[in-house]
Amino acid sequence: MARNMPLRLGADVSCGDGNCGQVSRIIVNPAAREVTHLVVEQQHRDGSGRLVPVDLVDAATGQIRLRCSLDEFRALPAAQHTEVVPDLDPTGPEDTPSYPRVTYIPMPGGAFGVPGAAETQAGRGPGRSEAPQDVTVDSVPLGEVAIRPELTICATDGEIGRLQGLVVEPGGHLVTDVILREGHTWGHKEVAVPIGAVMKIGTLVVHLSLTKHQVKDLPSVDTRHDE
Repeated sequence: MARNMPLRLGADVSCGDGNCGQVSRIIVNPAAREVTHLVVEQQHRDGSGRLVPVDLVDAATGQIRLRCSLDEFRALPAAQHTEVVPDLDPTGPEDTPSYPRVTYIPMPGGAFGVPGAAETQAGRGPGRSEAPQDVTVDSVPLGEVAIRPELTICATDGEIGRLQGLVVEPGGHLVTDVILREGHTWGHKEVAVPIGAVMKIGTLVVHLSLTKHQVKDLPSVDTRHDE
């Protein structure tokens, strides 16, 4: 029986004919509670990130390998694109927010933060320029959310650690656990928090339904298996 696959932020990724970069983001469908893509970027190469469908990913051994060649990887859709923000109306309201808004979609056992309708609309906040600007935007499929490195994880009674990645079922790519690296309170260790204990995942913070001591009682795990 195939074991669950750890998908770690910052993990090295290889194709059949060589290394292709590192995982910089994990794209999740919040309604289905399912990983759909990895964003893989080559170090020190701007614009090298590619949106990799999870069907191309094999991480069952703890090593992330793609079922494609380097040339096929480079032909995948870019993970970012540039948009030109038009002139802003100088007569518009000054209190229009200039930052992305986030809403939450409830789901069994928790919720993932997803971009709201105004995510790509640049409002005129204080100090914003009225000249057109080039803005780099993440290429995230509609209705999905990007899990980024080092999100803060909070228990019901305070901050507990940082998000290191997700664990998924190898077949349907359903998220089963969130990989948490605890802080210094009990010494650094990693635990896999069941997805049912995750209340919501926003753009900056992951909220759990557990207390710090309940997290402490979770067994330490090593999701980086050797072959």
